[in-house]
Amino acid sequence: MAVFAAPVSKPAPWPMSVGAEGIAAAQFARCGFDVLVQAGRDKPWYDLVVTKGGNLLKVSVKASDNGEWALTSGFIRRVAETNGMRVDCLSAIDMWRAGYGSRTVCCLVQFEGAAIHELPRVYLASPDEIASAMRETAARIGRCTLLEMYEWTAANGARTIEMLPERWHFSQDRVQELLMSQGSNATAASTPPRTTIAPAPVPISASAPGPRLVPDPVPELAMSV
Repeated sequence: MAVFAAPVSKPAPWPMSVGAEGIAAAQFARCGFDVLVQAGRDKPWYDLVVTKGGNLLKVSVKASDNGEWALTSGFIRRVAETNGMRVDCLSAIDMWRAGYGSRTVCCLVQFEGAAIHELPRVYLASPDEIASAMRETAARIGRCTLLEMYEWTAANGARTIEMLPERWHFSQDRVQELLMSQGSNATAASTPPRTTIAPAPVPISASAPGPRLVPDPVPELAMSV
């Protein structure tokens, strides 16, 4: 039976998260978006809403200063195996992904190595893209986290340095790409497939024919002499 364990790594502290939200809002504003900030924290699955030309995106901002984003920290659990306890990474990733709906993207802000006069590195990705990257990381090095860069060894002994995709970097084109893809996904999800119901065939009965109708004979006219 699976039991919940202590998180492997902790999320970013609150002041850093607030600063990351401000940076993300400024970047979207520079791209011509109207940016709305929640007055409260009753919707924890996103932090900002950005709109432009009738299009809308919900943005979940994630900050880090150590080269990784502990997105699944609240879902980590361990499962018992014959050789001990194992971290169930795939279940943690699936539970994290299930918390995001349509038209939602993640803005990943990385402060590690950024000087005080420099902007941190900012990435944009959909929840599906992030979940896919974390599954690859779990399969390669057994970590349930999103890493900006890591090294792993393939089955043939080749060592590879893996980095986040170049196209994830925050840019006008990347915002437009996610805006179009998330909009099409939401439309597909809100339009259920049409189902055609064929009329039920009329059963052909093999029962014996009913009684034949015999017309009444025409009465003969009596002729009197």
